[in-house]
Amino acid sequence: MHDPLLDGGVIRKLWISETDLYRDHLLRLDGESRRNRFGGGVSDEFIRGYVDLSVGLDAVIHGFFVDGALRGAGELRSLGTTLAGEAEAAFSIERAWQSHGVGTALLERTLLAARNRGFRHLHMACLAENRRMQQLARKFDAELTFDFGSVVGEVQAAQPTPLSLMREMVADGHGFATAMLEVQSRLLRTV
Repeated sequence: MHDPLLDGGVIRKLWISETDLYRDHLLRLDGESRRNRFGGGVSDEFIRGYVDLSVGLDAVIHGFFVDGALRGAGELRSLGTTLAGEAEAAFSIERAWQSHGVGTALLERTLLAARNRGFRHLHMACLAENRRMQQLARKFDAELTFDFGSVVGEVQAAQPTPLSLMREMVADGHGFATAMLEVQSRLLRTV
């Protein structure tokens, strides 16, 4: 699943060696996008620590790349034990790429990953004024609950099937090949 998006963008899983790309993406978010992603204003230092923690917690992160630069991300993280069947999803998209279908594509990939890991409930929290996130959640029939200035959306994930597992394997294979080509391209530009 090599998803061509706006202006040649591609959705693929981030690899452990790309932690710096994720950190740099989050640091590039404008004030409003950063506030929407984290539920309030956060410092650059907070983001650096958050990225280190995300990698340590075995989060599954899919990225939206344009010309090798990470411009959007969808993060899937277990809530409690895997046996609990619950996970949280969070999304960040740089301002220029918002409202172009990037969030929808990232959520689709995140739902596939959640399904294949046995998560039955996917929680997405956002601020009450974050209309884009609420619209995205509604696209996938999320049940929205409003509480103390925030909104929690819950989406049900289907059971994994051989086809859903194969879809993720194929997507990961294409993503790995794309990442290797991007590395080679960057190396050639520096020579």
